[in-house]
Amino acid sequence: MSQVRRATEADADAIAELTCEAYGKWIAVLGREPLPMRVDYHDAVRRHRFDLLYEGDSLAALIETTPDGDCLLIVNVAVRPGMQGRGLGRRLLSLAEEIAAEGGFPALRLYTNALMVENIRLYETLGYRREREELRDVGTVVYMRKSLSE
Repeated sequence: MSQVRRATEADADAIAELTCEAYGKWIAVLGREPLPMRVDYHDAVRRHRFDLLYEGDSLAALIETTPDGDCLLIVNVAVRPGMQGRGLGRRLLSLAEEIAAEGGFPALRLYTNALMVENIRLYETLGYRREREELRDVGTVVYMRKSLSE
């Protein structure tokens, strides 16, 4: 049985562990650790909303969101490697849409590395559209947006 609950600061270490596991596969693709692997989650939990998805007693996935102008920004979506492919990420992205609607945000925004092709493909199938791409020191960043009115 799965359940979702809001994170507290006491969850910061578990959030960091899951995020590192989930993003570990991208090190070889990017040639470095993805940014979410380098975050101070004790600080992030104080500043952002984290929703944690549990399968039984195990933390299986999480989503981190925060207001960003007229949008709800999805900062991080992470699914434990052994739990990927079960729709947990989609479920949390759907939850983000509910959070955005409840908060009066007309749209969601996220960004990802252009080399994370499978993630971009997923976001596009869920209705996210590319806003722009920007070359930065971490590579090409793809900014995506989903309007809730579409």
